Amino acid sequence: MHMDPRRKPVRPRAAICIALVLSVCLLGSLAASTGEAASSPAPSATTSGASLITYSSATLHGSVDPHGRATDYVFQYGTSRKYGSQTPIAPAGEGGGTIEISQTVTGLQPFTTYHYRVLASGPSSAAVGRDRTFQTAKIPLSVAIAGVPNPVPFGAPFVVEGTLSGTGAGNHEVELQANPYPYAAGFQAAGTSLTNTVGQFSFPFLDLRENTQLRVVTVGDPLVISPLIVEGVAVRVSFHARPTGRRGYTRLYGTVAPAEVGALVGFQLLESGHRSVNVGGTVVKAAIPTVSSFSRVMRLRRGVYRALVKISDPARVSSYSTPLVIR
Repeated sequence: MHMDPRRKPVRPRAAICIALVLSVCLLGSLAASTGEAASSPAPSATTSGASLITYSSATLHGSVDPHGRATDYVFQYGTSRKYGSQTPIAPAGEGGGTIEISQTVTGLQPFTTYHYRVLASGPSSAAVGRDRTFQTAKIPLSVAIAGVPNPVPFGAPFVVEGTLSGTGAGNHEVELQANPYPYAAGFQAAGTSLTNTVGQFSFPFLDLRENTQLRVVTVGDPLVISPLIVEGVAVRVSFHARPTGRRGYTRLYGTVAPAEVGALVGFQLLESGHRSVNVGGTVVKAAIPTVSSFSRVMRLRRGVYRALVKISDPARVSSYSTPLVIR
């Protein structure tokens, strides 16, 4: 191949000039790109305090500056710096100033330290606020009790059972207090017990003789008092029947303890699927100081009967006998 002798070769100095022009163009383009990025920096995020803290929830606070780009944020939280949970994604907008943000978290464990922080994210970058902590509250202690059975037959044993609920309820000492009718003497200690690991307790009561107000209180701090219950004492009624010399007539008789002289006795016929039917009655009469009695001869048909002893004594409550069969 022959070179045209009339065409002059490119000199090295000219090539250098062309390279310099291209570099200047690239630098200008890079500078423009850098300037655009500098005008829209990454969002910033700041973790603030927590408020409205309960034993199961808290409201977390912080702030975000989107710096002119669409930005979303979440709160990350958990029992360590690994977090493990986060709030739903929420928009922080695309303004150019700091905005205050907050989210409420629920389902927390009581009396537990939690870590949390803000995480803000833009189109191509993210910012993380510093780690902060809060501690959830204790569940307040509360006591619920019941008498089993209620009412209790005169002189029979029963149990006061209940549950201490809240933080620290397990293995906690509690005290049963009693105030018998007429409820004027005030509450007196009737025994102490220790709750089990889940806060349950029970008090056996062997000989309650009149209606009594009962409550359970915690021993030590904090002092917690259960709602008041009244344990009723029902008169104890025995009920019997025996034939008489008259055809179709039966003697119904029994005892009432303690002695409730003058109390009304009603005899009831129990029919399956129907309400009881009153078939007559009598009055309780004196027997011995601690037990009174009743008796009446009646014409009865076959069936199941029971006696209702209705008393007006405010220290005790009325009661039914065990049913018996007349054949």
